[in-house]
Amino acid sequence: MLPKTLALIDDDREYAELLAGYLRERGVAVRVFADSNDLLGDLQSHGYDFYVVDLMLPGIDGVDLIKILRKRSRAGVLVVSGRLGMEVFTNVITVGADMYLAKPVQFEQIEVAIKAVHRRVAESQISAARWRLDRQARALVAPDGARVDLSEADVAVLECFVQASGTVVTREALRQRLGRGPNEEGSDGINATIYRLRRRIERATPALVPLQSKSRVGYVFQAPLTVD
Repeated sequence: MLPKTLALIDDDREYAELLAGYLRERGVAVRVFADSNDLLGDLQSHGYDFYVVDLMLPGIDGVDLIKILRKRSRAGVLVVSGRLGMEVFTNVITVGADMYLAKPVQFEQIEVAIKAVHRRVAESQISAARWRLDRQARALVAPDGARVDLSEADVAVLECFVQASGTVVTREALRQRLGRGPNEEGSDGINATIYRLRRRIERATPALVPLQSKSRVGYVFQAPLTVD
């Protein structure tokens, strides 16, 4: 089982394009980033189904990049790098990578590793802990019991995700729910509302933030969400 979307972060352009072509032939939508900062600047930076990460990168180092990804994504992370040493393996696994392969490595081996990690991640997500929207208290309750204070707009947004049951909610649907016109994307637009909600969740709990963007479409709450 291969992921539908994959971000490949590697500054060896020839190698990255060859690997990307190999995976695309197998039905994976691959986006190549030669610089870790380019990935983080992408609207869908935390929305890919899988990440293949080199460690020696322009911008943020691969280890630090994995730390950032792990704050908002449960997706599989495979490190494929020429950086060797026992401490390297320990570091990448400790910060959240699922597997490490040392270059040179055959594309077939990378494919097998991606399948194995993605299958395990998919199985674990099925049993993910629930989040709960407490309408009366105007709070979001995380799986660890932490409570996130919400604004009226936050409650309206989360009610959309409850109704969506894990599917994508479009930006237009969110605008309509909040009573905003199509041109109201300024400082108080949908993107800003979602950003502030994410930050509130991150400050309240160390739990993974399941609220993710889907490029050019909208947003999805990638965990079970109930309401009372």
